[in-house]
Amino acid sequence: MGRVSDAKERLMEAVGELFWTGSYDSTTIDQICEKAGVKKGSFYYFFDSKASLAAESLDREWEKYRPTLDARFSASVPPLQRLRSHCEFVYQEQVELKEIHGFVLGCPLCTLGSEISTHEKELQKKVQAMMAYGVKYLESAIRDAQAAGLVPPENAAGKACVLHAYYLGLLTQARIQNDVELLRDMTQHTFELLGVREADRIVA
Repeated sequence: MGRVSDAKERLMEAVGELFWTGSYDSTTIDQICEKAGVKKGSFYYFFDSKASLAAESLDREWEKYRPTLDARFSASVPPLQRLRSHCEFVYQEQVELKEIHGFVLGCPLCTLGSEISTHEKELQKKVQAMMAYGVKYLESAIRDAQAAGLVPPENAAGKACVLHAYYLGLLTQARIQNDVELLRDMTQHTFELLGVREADRIVA
């Protein structure tokens, strides 16, 4: 079976990249194994299907990414700065990914979720749950901005959902048009959507 100790990790790393740069349905188990440098028998030792590998890979990526989000959205960081830092991170990440792959990748959850929503229900639920986590981070920043008088005190949960939908839509457009510069003004538009005063935007 080869290097069993790291075969599972390599399979999860491979599948994430293949789905993000290609598609879920077009990616075969043979391609995943080839990308990971793992024999097919090793795949079925760890996973019973492509969907189960995808679900576990999402959990793994979330555990790796969550500490970064926790730090970026820490209560010790001013709320508007949290949002600015998040927008800047998203833009810079897409710039770097385009330099590596030659095209804009957009949001991996949106790319996967929109493809499998009609035929992989359990995987769809996993994507939905992870997106909901992202909304909660935005909501916490908005609530703190409201408490500080920086954002009008109106429906923080609803505003977080709108903001999240804006980010996903913008990332999808950037992927479709292969234009990372569509993401450059995310911070400005975020503050406009939230009703942040011009003077407060400069300080953030």
